[in-house]
Formats: sequence, structure tokens, C-alpha cells
Amino acid sequence: MRKTAWLLALLAPLAMVGHAAGLSVRIVDGHGAPVADAVVTVVSRVAAPAASAQPPRTRVVDQKNLTFVPYIEVFRPGDSVVFRNSDNTRHHVYSFSPAKAFEFVLAPGQSSAPLVLDRSGVVAVGCNIHDRMIAYLYISDAPWIAHSGAEGRVSFDGLPAGAYEVRVWQPRLRPNKPDLAQIATVLADADPQTLTFTLSLLPDPRTQFDREHTSY
Repeated sequence: MRKTAWLLALLAPLAMVGHAAGLSVRIVDGHGAPVADAVVTVVSRVAAPAASAQPPRTRVVDQKNLTFVPYIEVFRPGDSVVFRNSDNTRHHVYSFSPAKAFEFVLAPGQSSAPLVLDRSGVVAVGCNIHDRMIAYLYISDAPWIAHSGAEGRVSFDGLPAGAYEVRVWQPRLRPNKPDLAQIATVLADADPQTLTFTLSLLPDPRTQFDREHTSY
């Protein structure tokens, strides 16, 4: 009896792992080319989103060569952002976004105080001195969230079996429109499911500045 109980206890974690599966999301443009800087969120259609157990984090958005680095950053509500000026010129960082409005004037080598992002939404950030500078802060309490790199793909491993709503946002989509969405059914012990999102994109605001495009 003791040997049987010990064997069951040993096998239990392996059985739990078998109920998890993966999901791959592919993001392309109208020509089939991979799309970078797309934020993908995954939310269960059955269970309510679980509160994040991670403590709030502080992330840095730098300014180098008249460019915000990174261009896209993902946050949880309660996280903070610090803006750092690594250029040899002054920057006037600001946002009028409903999720967070602010402004900082930063001398060369200076950093802002941590700014708490306490509300979900997209914060478009600009520089009032250098119009072509733009960045986006995506704040979400979705249980699973990631953004694509140059290959235009995002993968989620270890999802419990079930139905999910998968949403995609990218800064070159038309503003004031809902995120693109698809439903995915993840099956236990199955190969990762792949969803493809085809995006119709506006010109890159970093090369063709349009101040109205920052009004998220």
C-alpha cells in the first residue's frame, strides 16, 4: 500500500503536465510578411482572469539617437515606467492618453521618477521637441501576454485545456478600433494550435509622423 501511494504521488505531477498544451500565434501583413511589435493577449472564455501573483515591476524606456527604446513595452496594472535620456540633447516626454497622461522634461543623462501605470490601456508616448519620436506602453491584466519580434510569432506554452479569446494589437492598426480577435480551443495532450492574424497596417509612424495617430 505504501509503495502504491508513493508511486501515485510520483506520477501525479506528470499527469497534470499532460493537461497543458501550447498555442502559437502568427502575425502577418497583407502581403504575408511577418509583423513585429504586435501585442497578443490570451484570456480564458470560461474562467475569470486570475489576478497576477507577480509583484509590480519597474521597466525603463530609454532615449537613444532620438529614438525610444524599446518601441513597444508591455506592463501589468501597477507596474511603473522610468524614462531615461541617454542622448546629448534635451527631451520633453509626454502623453495625452486616457490611460495615463504625463510629461517630463529630461536633460541629457537624466531619468524621470517612476511613473505608476495603474490603468489598463494603450499609452502613446511622444517627445514634444522631436516629433518623430514615439513609443507605446501596453498595459493589460490578461493572464497571458507577449509581443512579436521580427519573425512575427508569439508562443504560449502550458495553457490549460479550454477555450480562449486571443486578441492582437499593433500600433499601425487604425486607432480607436477594437483589437483583432479570434477564438482558440486548446486541447490537452495535443500539438500546439496555430492561429494566423492578417493585419492591414498604416504607414510606420516612425518614418511618416502623424500626430493624430498618437490619440489612443
